[in-house]
Amino acid sequence: MKPCEIGKAYDRITDRWECNTFNRLNGIEAHNKAIAFVQAKGKALDVGCGCNGRIIDLLLDNDFTPEGMDVSEKMLTIAKTRHPGVRFYQQDICSWQGTEQYDFISAWDSIWHVPLEQQEQVLSKLVASLHPNGVLIFSFGGTDKKDEHNNSAMGPALYYSSLGINGFITLLIKLGCICRHLEYDQYPELHAYLIVQKAIM
Repeated sequence: MKPCEIGKAYDRITDRWECNTFNRLNGIEAHNKAIAFVQAKGKALDVGCGCNGRIIDLLLDNDFTPEGMDVSEKMLTIAKTRHPGVRFYQQDICSWQGTEQYDFISAWDSIWHVPLEQQEQVLSKLVASLHPNGVLIFSFGGTDKKDEHNNSAMGPALYYSSLGINGFITLLIKLGCICRHLEYDQYPELHAYLIVQKAIM
Protein backbone atom coordinates (compact mmCIF):
# COMPACT_ATOMS: atom_id res chain seq x y z
CA MET A 1 0.00 0.00 0.00
CA LYS A 2 1.12 3.53 -0.76
CA PRO A 3 1.19 6.03 2.12
CA CYS A 4 -1.70 7.97 0.57
CA GLU A 5 -3.79 4.77 0.75
CA ILE A 6 -2.81 4.34 4.39
CA GLY A 7 -4.04 7.90 5.02
CA LYS A 8 -7.40 7.19 3.41
CA ALA A 9 -7.75 4.01 5.44
CA TYR A 10 -7.15 5.94 8.66
CA ASP A 11 -9.68 8.56 7.56
CA ARG A 12 -12.30 5.81 7.97
CA ILE A 13 -11.39 4.80 11.52
CA THR A 14 -10.77 8.02 13.45
CA ASP A 15 -13.55 6.98 15.86
CA ARG A 16 -11.27 4.29 17.30
CA TRP A 17 -9.07 7.01 18.84
CA GLU A 18 -11.91 9.35 19.81
CA CYS A 19 -14.04 6.89 21.77
CA ASN A 20 -14.09 6.89 25.58
CA THR A 21 -12.69 3.36 25.70
CA PHE A 22 -9.41 4.28 24.01
CA ASN A 23 -6.49 3.93 26.40
CA ARG A 24 -4.92 7.40 26.45
CA LEU A 25 -2.01 5.98 28.45
CA ASN A 26 -0.93 3.90 25.45
CA GLY A 27 2.74 4.69 24.84
CA ILE A 28 2.95 7.35 27.56
CA GLU A 29 5.23 5.39 29.92
CA ALA A 30 7.60 4.73 27.00
CA HIS A 31 7.62 8.42 26.10
CA ASN A 32 8.37 9.42 29.68
CA LYS A 33 11.41 7.13 29.54
CA ALA A 34 12.51 8.78 26.30
CA ILE A 35 11.96 12.32 27.57
CA ALA A 36 14.20 11.56 30.56
CA PHE A 37 17.18 11.45 28.14
CA VAL A 38 16.43 14.84 26.58
CA GLN A 39 18.90 17.54 27.57
CA ALA A 40 17.28 20.55 25.86
CA LYS A 41 13.51 20.86 25.63
CA GLY A 42 12.98 22.85 22.48
CA LYS A 43 11.08 21.77 19.40
CA ALA A 44 9.50 18.30 19.16
CA LEU A 45 7.84 16.44 16.30
CA ASP A 46 5.10 13.81 16.56
CA VAL A 47 5.19 11.73 13.35
CA GLY A 48 1.86 10.05 12.71
CA CYS A 49 0.30 12.18 15.42
CA GLY A 50 -3.25 10.98 14.82
CA CYS A 51 -6.24 12.79 16.24
CA ASN A 52 -6.49 12.35 20.01
CA GLY A 53 -3.51 14.48 20.99
CA ARG A 54 -2.24 12.49 23.95
CA ILE A 55 1.42 12.69 22.87
CA ILE A 56 1.07 16.36 21.93
CA ASP A 57 -0.37 16.97 25.41
CA LEU A 58 2.56 15.12 27.00
CA LEU A 59 5.06 17.21 25.02
CA LEU A 60 3.32 20.44 26.01
CA ASP A 61 3.29 19.36 29.66
CA ASN A 62 7.06 18.80 29.41
CA ASP A 63 7.76 22.28 28.03
CA PHE A 64 8.40 21.28 24.42
CA THR A 65 7.13 23.24 21.42
CA PRO A 66 5.47 20.38 19.54
CA GLU A 67 4.52 19.94 15.91
CA GLY A 68 2.42 17.13 14.46
CA MET A 69 2.52 15.29 11.16
CA ASP A 70 0.10 12.78 9.68
CA VAL A 71 -0.84 11.47 6.26
CA SER A 72 -4.56 11.29 7.18
CA GLU A 73 -6.52 14.45 6.37
CA LYS A 74 -9.38 13.59 8.74
CA MET A 75 -7.02 12.79 11.63
CA LEU A 76 -5.39 16.21 11.23
CA THR A 77 -8.71 18.05 11.01
CA ILE A 78 -9.60 16.67 14.45
CA ALA A 79 -6.08 17.25 15.81
CA LYS A 80 -6.15 20.93 14.78
CA THR A 81 -9.45 21.40 16.61
CA ARG A 82 -7.97 19.92 19.79
CA HIS A 83 -4.75 21.94 19.60
CA PRO A 84 -5.33 25.11 17.55
CA GLY A 85 -2.03 26.59 18.72
CA VAL A 86 0.08 23.69 17.43
CA ARG A 87 1.51 23.49 13.92
CA PHE A 88 0.40 20.42 11.96
CA TYR A 89 1.47 19.08 8.57
CA GLN A 90 -0.45 16.73 6.29
CA GLN A 91 2.54 14.93 4.89
CA ASP A 92 3.77 11.56 3.68
CA ILE A 93 6.89 10.92 5.78
CA CYS A 94 8.46 9.13 2.80
CA SER A 95 8.47 12.30 0.69
CA TRP A 96 8.84 14.77 3.58
CA GLN A 97 11.78 17.11 3.26
CA GLY A 98 12.25 18.50 6.76
CA THR A 99 13.98 21.84 7.21
CA GLU A 100 13.68 22.09 11.01
CA GLN A 101 15.85 20.53 13.73
CA TYR A 102 14.23 18.92 16.74
CA ASP A 103 15.28 17.96 20.26
CA PHE A 104 12.71 15.16 20.37
CA ILE A 105 10.95 13.10 17.71
CA SER A 106 8.25 10.52 18.32
CA ALA A 107 7.02 8.05 15.70
CA TRP A 108 4.70 5.88 17.77
CA ASP A 109 2.72 3.25 15.85
CA SER A 110 3.22 5.16 12.61
CA ILE A 111 6.34 4.49 10.55
CA TRP A 112 5.66 0.76 10.65
CA HIS A 113 3.34 1.57 7.70
CA VAL A 114 6.30 2.81 5.62
CA PRO A 115 7.13 0.52 2.67
CA LEU A 116 9.92 -1.86 3.62
CA GLU A 117 12.26 -0.55 0.92
CA GLN A 118 11.90 2.99 2.33
CA GLN A 119 12.37 2.23 6.04
CA GLU A 120 16.09 3.04 5.99
CA GLN A 121 15.53 6.31 4.14
CA VAL A 122 12.80 7.42 6.57
CA LEU A 123 14.85 6.58 9.70
CA SER A 124 17.83 8.38 8.17
CA LYS A 125 15.73 11.52 7.63
CA LEU A 126 14.39 11.45 11.18
CA VAL A 127 17.87 11.13 12.66
CA ALA A 128 19.15 13.90 10.38
CA SER A 129 16.37 16.12 11.74
CA LEU A 130 17.57 15.73 15.33
CA HIS A 131 19.88 18.18 17.07
CA PRO A 132 23.01 16.52 18.50
CA ASN A 133 21.87 14.83 21.73
CA GLY A 134 18.32 14.82 20.36
CA VAL A 135 16.16 11.80 21.18
CA LEU A 136 14.06 9.62 18.87
CA ILE A 137 11.45 7.11 20.04
CA PHE A 138 9.62 4.85 17.60
CA SER A 139 7.62 1.65 17.79
CA PHE A 140 7.91 -1.21 15.32
CA GLY A 141 7.26 -4.87 14.74
CA GLY A 142 9.84 -6.65 16.88
CA THR A 143 10.60 -9.39 14.37
CA ASP A 144 13.92 -11.21 14.15
CA LYS A 145 14.27 -10.47 10.44
CA LYS A 146 12.85 -8.10 7.83
CA ASP A 147 9.12 -8.55 7.45
CA GLU A 148 6.14 -7.04 5.66
CA HIS A 149 2.48 -8.03 5.74
CA ASN A 150 -1.11 -6.78 5.57
CA ASN A 151 -3.49 -6.84 8.52
CA SER A 152 -7.21 -6.01 8.78
CA ALA A 153 -7.52 -6.10 12.58
CA MET A 154 -8.69 -2.47 12.71
CA GLY A 155 -11.15 -2.85 9.83
CA PRO A 156 -9.55 -1.69 6.57
CA ALA A 157 -6.54 -3.58 5.30
CA LEU A 158 -3.31 -1.90 6.42
CA TYR A 159 0.28 -2.59 5.40
CA TYR A 160 3.07 -3.05 7.97
CA SER A 161 6.82 -3.52 7.63
CA SER A 162 9.85 -3.94 9.87
CA LEU A 163 13.62 -4.12 9.43
CA GLY A 164 13.70 -6.46 12.43
CA ILE A 165 15.42 -5.85 15.74
CA ASN A 166 19.00 -6.21 14.47
CA GLY A 167 18.18 -4.35 11.26
CA PHE A 168 17.00 -1.26 13.12
CA ILE A 169 19.83 -1.33 15.66
CA THR A 170 22.49 -1.80 12.97
CA LEU A 171 21.07 1.09 10.93
CA LEU A 172 20.80 3.45 13.91
CA ILE A 173 24.38 2.76 15.01
CA LYS A 174 25.51 3.52 11.45
CA LEU A 175 23.54 6.79 11.62
CA GLY A 176 25.47 7.85 14.71
CA CYS A 177 22.90 7.03 17.37
CA ILE A 178 23.29 5.50 20.82
CA CYS A 179 20.67 2.97 21.85
CA ARG A 180 19.22 4.04 25.21
CA HIS A 181 16.31 1.60 25.57
CA LEU A 182 14.72 -1.35 23.76
CA GLU A 183 11.56 -2.98 25.02
CA TYR A 184 8.83 -5.42 24.01
CA ASP A 185 6.16 -3.48 25.88
CA GLN A 186 3.22 -5.75 24.95
CA TYR A 187 4.93 -9.14 25.04
CA PRO A 188 4.13 -11.80 23.81
CA GLU A 189 2.86 -9.51 21.03
CA LEU A 190 5.68 -8.39 18.75
CA HIS A 191 5.18 -4.72 19.61
CA ALA A 192 8.54 -3.17 20.42
CA TYR A 193 10.03 0.27 20.69
CA LEU A 194 13.47 1.86 20.63
CA ILE A 195 14.76 5.00 22.28
CA VAL A 196 17.92 6.35 20.66
CA GLN A 197 19.97 9.50 21.12
CA LYS A 198 21.93 11.22 18.37
CA ALA A 199 25.58 11.33 19.36
CA ILE A 200 27.65 14.50 19.22
CA MET A 201 30.09 13.91 16.38
